Amino acid sequence: MDTTHIGDLWDRVIGTQPDPSLWLVAVTAVVALAAVVPQTAWRLSRNAVTIAHEGGHGLVALLSGRRLDGIRLHSDTSGLTVSRGKPTGIGMVLTAAAGYIAPSLLGLGGAWLLVAGHITLLLWGAIVLLFAMLVMIRNAYGVLTLLVTGAAFFLVSWLTEAAVQAAFAYGVVWFLLFGGVRPVFELQAKRRRGGAPDSDADQLARLTNVPAALWLFLFHAVTISSLIGGGRWLLEL
Repeated sequence: MDTTHIGDLWDRVIGTQPDPSLWLVAVTAVVALAAVVPQTAWRLSRNAVTIAHEGGHGLVALLSGRRLDGIRLHSDTSGLTVSRGKPTGIGMVLTAAAGYIAPSLLGLGGAWLLVAGHITLLLWGAIVLLFAMLVMIRNAYGVLTLLVTGAAFFLVSWLTEAAVQAAFAYGVVWFLLFGGVRPVFELQAKRRRGGAPDSDADQLARLTNVPAALWLFLFHAVTISSLIGGGRWLLEL
């Protein structure tokens, strides 16, 4: 690829694209909601939320100076991120707190990019993040999940027309905003039944002496606020 083509590609990535119509934005919201609310659809689509959840743990672990040993994604939609470092302190707290809020914050950031017209930048940014995460995956199912997800983003961004790219990008962002809310309610329900004793909220309670219920409240506050704020941006309210 010569420098002219590289320049054209770079201009395409960082450039802006026309805003889609409001009806397309609304339709993608409905489709995303349909992937989150019904239990049968959620069993499959939750894998994408797990990618964002574990990626959040991993990214914050690195940013806080911890050593990231690896990430595993499992077919039951659970995941595990292992990092090394001081077992207490702010770095460990931030790492533990990042998982449940990561999908919603990614959705909020994606909404900001979309309202600024950076549809292609969002798609290629997602590809870069998925590739970076792939390097740290330590099981076959996780590798397969990342490759399939990354391939979907690449094929849409490279082969489809602008309208399809816009629909896909808006659908992904709506999904992250909606999908970030449900796991917190699921965790709350599990804890009410006496399950999930080693959840992120319980680990944070042991690290900080702040009750797990307050950490759950924080997760709810971030995910619901992101949904409201991101939704207003996307619908231009």
